[in-house]
Amino acid sequence: MASHTERNDARKGRNFRSKGSPRGRPERRVSAPVDDWIWGWHPVEAALANPRRGAPLKLVATPDKARQIEARFGKLPTLEIADAHQIGLSLPQGAVHQGVAMRPAPLEEAAVTDFEPKPGAVVLMLDQVTDPQNVGAILRSAAAFGAVGMVLQDRNAPKLTGALAKAAAGAVEQVPVARVVNLSRALDELTRSGWRAVGMAGEAERALAEVLDGGPTVIVMGSEGEGLRRLVAEHCDELARIPMPGGFESLNVSAAAAVALYEASRRRA
Repeated sequence: MASHTERNDARKGRNFRSKGSPRGRPERRVSAPVDDWIWGWHPVEAALANPRRGAPLKLVATPDKARQIEARFGKLPTLEIADAHQIGLSLPQGAVHQGVAMRPAPLEEAAVTDFEPKPGAVVLMLDQVTDPQNVGAILRSAAAFGAVGMVLQDRNAPKLTGALAKAAAGAVEQVPVARVVNLSRALDELTRSGWRAVGMAGEAERALAEVLDGGPTVIVMGSEGEGLRRLVAEHCDELARIPMPGGFESLNVSAAAAVALYEASRRRA
């Protein structure tokens, strides 16, 4: 008959064992922060194709996706084969990785002085828009409508990886991003070099279409809750609104950015 201690040890062993772990050890996720990774075919493919990035620090793919990567980019020394479940252990719960994920080499950031104020050029500035999926969707729209760059505040913006990169669907590799300490000073620097700053505000008197003049324009978007901060708005040359004849007075910030970028692209065309 088993002793009292042996029965307790057996119960502990049963409690410790988890499903899908044949040796009785629970599955553990990797210690690297999840926002150091990008996942999904389009984000990973775009990162591998970007000459401004170095070789990936880590690249894992299912056998099928590994064959696609090698057909497109040749043999990569960091490529590891794994099943979909193993890949998911490195990522947030529920991440739709489509059989491929990577820890990329750092992407060199732009500076606001890199943005050349050509006629029709548009730069998008985000004032405390912090949700990664919103920023990723905005980057995707910026790429679609030909924005030359984006400006984010360094301490209040997510990394260009993780859920942001997935939502951007490869646009992280196409749109140069400058991170700055102070948005107001960045606006001053841009306007001195020939840019005109237009802040988006629902209370503005003029519609965006009336304000755009075809010159190099910085479109400044505020957060959904508070909009543009007062000091940032004061450093804009003009405020403008998106007309909403349907009577509904609110748009998700990523939808509003897409509308603003489309309006600017129409003027450019």
